[in-house]
Amino acid sequence: MRIALHSVLREGQEAAYEREHAAVPDDLLAALRRAGVRDWTIWRSGRHLFHLVDADDFARALEILADDPADQAWQRHMAAFVDRFEPGDDDRTGALAKVWNLREQQSPPAAEEHP
Repeated sequence: MRIALHSVLREGQEAAYEREHAAVPDDLLAALRRAGVRDWTIWRSGRHLFHLVDADDFARALEILADDPADQAWQRHMAAFVDRFEPGDDDRTGALAKVWNLREQQSPPAAEEHP
């Protein structure tokens, strides 16, 4: 299941947030794997962060991570950088349904003819 999240950084924390994510702690990476998170990508536009999470069951992953010391430490640390999640922490676990994909709809390129 793919989940989209939108969070907002605290003013002036853009560079620091990126530095912190340059090398996420190994124990956190292991905790994410144990929780069934297969991939997590974050894009930034100004102070706005857009997350795409691929997990077996995101709601269950959050439950598992809530009790994990590595995630607890990471969340406390990240609180210095992240102001909030939009639209709010209680409404962020809806799965994304794919509507359209360019690559899937395009015809394969025509083979070039060689003289």
